[in-house]
Amino acid sequence: MAVVITAIVGAVGYQSWAASSSAATRDARGGSVPATSPATAARQGDDTPGSDVRPGDGRGAVGKADGVVPDGVTVSDDEFAAVAELDPALLKAVRRAAKAAARNGVTFYVNSGWRSPAYQNQLLREALAEYGSEKEAARWVATADTSPHVSGDAVDIGKSDAAAWLSEHGAEYGLCQIYRNEPWHFELRPDAADGGCPRMYADPTHDPRMQK
Repeated sequence: MAVVITAIVGAVGYQSWAASSSAATRDARGGSVPATSPATAARQGDDTPGSDVRPGDGRGAVGKADGVVPDGVTVSDDEFAAVAELDPALLKAVRRAAKAAARNGVTFYVNSGWRSPAYQNQLLREALAEYGSEKEAARWVATADTSPHVSGDAVDIGKSDAAAWLSEHGAEYGLCQIYRNEPWHFELRPDAADGGCPRMYADPTHDPRMQK
């Protein structure tokens, strides 16, 4: 009898996990996206809880000073380099948008902002190990020489309701989603307030800046 009960509980637990995993593969606009591993989630800036220290891969750990953020960091948290080292104009625009979103009950969390070259290189190595090819990894992670995160010109906004709000209203503040496959990634485009955001690239491999 005990064995039967254990088997039933295990089956129910698996079904519950599978259902929640399926729901987690929906992006901010309700469309389906590929399921991702925890490593991919950390890079892509979804709602997965983070840590202020990421273990190294044999080349040393990266931490808060490199732009790693724990879960719950907002655009007001200057004690984190990921926020404080963002381009001042970008940070100002994001904070203005965050105040407006707050009136609708939406909070802007920073899943990733500025990153050190060491952190960016680690993310790229993880992507290469996960995807198995430079071509596929490049769809999600840029090199330290080309990444707008390293220059402080990009911010990944969570949670999904905040990314959706900013996707809809961001142009008013000069904030635009740049890549169709990354609904959390925003950069400053000052002219968007008048002419709207430019057409999105399918993914970073289509961005001329990544061809350096």
